[in-house]
Amino acid sequence: MTGWAGSPPRRSEIGSMGASAALVWTDAIDRIDWEELSALYRVAPLGDKSAAWLKTAFANSMFRCFVHDDGRLVAAGRAVADGVDCSYICDIAVLPSHQGMGLGKQMVARLVEMSRGHRKIILYAVPGKEQFYKRFGFKRMTTAMAIFADPEQAQKNGYLHDD
Repeated sequence: MTGWAGSPPRRSEIGSMGASAALVWTDAIDRIDWEELSALYRVAPLGDKSAAWLKTAFANSMFRCFVHDDGRLVAAGRAVADGVDCSYICDIAVLPSHQGMGLGKQMVARLVEMSRGHRKIILYAVPGKEQFYKRFGFKRMTTAMAIFADPEQAQKNGYLHDD
């Protein structure tokens, strides 16, 4: 991945996997349509995140990936990192029409590679998707804990347990 961050967008190699040959990967946020990204998160489905919320979150993330197919935003993801100790990969979203083509796998692989050099890479997954992330070397943590803004909803969604 050397030279990837900040470099001009480039064509993806996954065209042979069924996706359009016009996939363009970038980490630049200056041309992102934040309303389009918000819509992507709703249909992925990863929740209702406003355009303003996403703009702040991605601007404050050390690593980010966006994928466009013929100008349409079809995937996004980010990692919040401090540069030495911890990188936290989150918010991986792929448009349903582009799921199952390896795009999410490539997104996670790129963010893991960008995060190399950190003492730990942490990933927050939707319950039920853990098997997908194991192939990248992620293992369940025994000491992870969280404080959610809405703990009842987080428990209902399977993110928290009363043990």
